[in-house]
Amino acid sequence: MTDTFRVAFVCVQNAGRSQMSTAFAEREVAERSLDGRVEIVTGGTDPADHVHPEVVEIMRELDIDLSDRTPREVSTAELEACDIVATMGCSTLSLDADVEVRDWALSDPDGRDTAAVREIRDDIRERVATVFDDIEARVEAA
Repeated sequence: MTDTFRVAFVCVQNAGRSQMSTAFAEREVAERSLDGRVEIVTGGTDPADHVHPEVVEIMRELDIDLSDRTPREVSTAELEACDIVATMGCSTLSLDADVEVRDWALSDPDGRDTAAVREIRDDIRERVATVFDDIEARVEAA
């Protein structure tokens, strides 16, 4: 591990699941006082033009504003520089580096009703917290 622990959240469009994951990860960094010790990377292999409106709406319920975020493409080199890469269940990601890949197999929230998007969001929040339990332990041990 380098001085900074790198974690990535990746899906095809970077417009739903990975955006929610990134927002929850940012909160975890702040709440666990990991600023400067953990870097968050997010992106997609075929980014959309904007974050899905139903995702923006459902995250607002938790006072998280994703309306100004723009999906971006992520490179293999960026991901290979990470310690953990969480894919959302839509990836055939193959990395050559020593990267721990966690495939979460989550449903796509795009076009889903509010209850379904809320369920996906809550699942993501729990998964991100679990990842940060692992990250915090590794950072503290380093």
